[in-house]
Amino acid sequence: MFNILAIGFYTTALILTIGGHLLAGQNIIAAKVNRAPVIDGRADDPVWEQSRSYLTQDKKSGIAVTLKAVYTDNRIFFLVRFPDQDESTLHKDWVWNPGLGIYEMGSKREDTFVFKWSMSGNRADLSLESDKSYRADIWFWKANRTDPSGFADDKIQQLTFNPAPKTKTVTSRTGKTAYLSRRGDEGDSAYKSVIFNEYQGDRIPRFKSQPPSGSRADILAKGLWQNHQWTIEFSRRLNTGHLDDIQFDPTSKYLFGISRYEIAGRKPDPALSQPLYGCGDISENLFLIFGR
Repeated sequence: MFNILAIGFYTTALILTIGGHLLAGQNIIAAKVNRAPVIDGRADDPVWEQSRSYLTQDKKSGIAVTLKAVYTDNRIFFLVRFPDQDESTLHKDWVWNPGLGIYEMGSKREDTFVFKWSMSGNRADLSLESDKSYRADIWFWKANRTDPSGFADDKIQQLTFNPAPKTKTVTSRTGKTAYLSRRGDEGDSAYKSVIFNEYQGDRIPRFKSQPPSGSRADILAKGLWQNHQWTIEFSRRLNTGHLDDIQFDPTSKYLFGISRYEIAGRKPDPALSQPLYGCGDISENLFLIFGR
């Protein structure tokens, strides 16, 4: 059903082909509302009825993603839905190796969802195959690491053509070597890794929830998996006052993209519970417009 819907969507979208790369453009109009929806992942708040649904597709997973957007005088809200056969809420869990007497990182990978906002203008190519440098604000929801605290992680991603430490090498559309980096915003994340030196069980969680702080605590987010589908709600102030965030002015238009998987430039890994984890990318250009 989702593939048929996606095909119908692409017949109405603006489609451009650049060197064999499909780049579609769709406006996502946020409806002005008088009351904020409750961020609980349930999508049953009547406020969402004031927004139309928009359909896009995640090309890596081949699934359709439905978006809704509303805003108040000081906050923006998104409702995201996509199909997922399995709920994955463990990430890099510790697996006991009895022969060595130590814990080793397991193959479990959590479900994730990413908003990627251009901080390089509305003509940027936000894909990992871009032939031009860009900077992007990343809203990174993680079913294991951030959802228990009710947040999405807030990060900056940059793609440049100058070698730099702590970057991932990727190849642009025309064969140029590019360098991808991602760093967390200022403040503490919503999780921390816990190390165990003694046996606590054959398989135990690696991450412990904690309240995020500073700019890294900007994005409220909560997901709920039911009937083989994720529903995730996001909320953020229009203007956070932080230099490492995109700031929204309701009179302007904003380029963004979405991804079902972490956008890290990795190759598929069949040894993982989700082989495409870390292989996410932007499938089409979306433009946020604030309705009146």
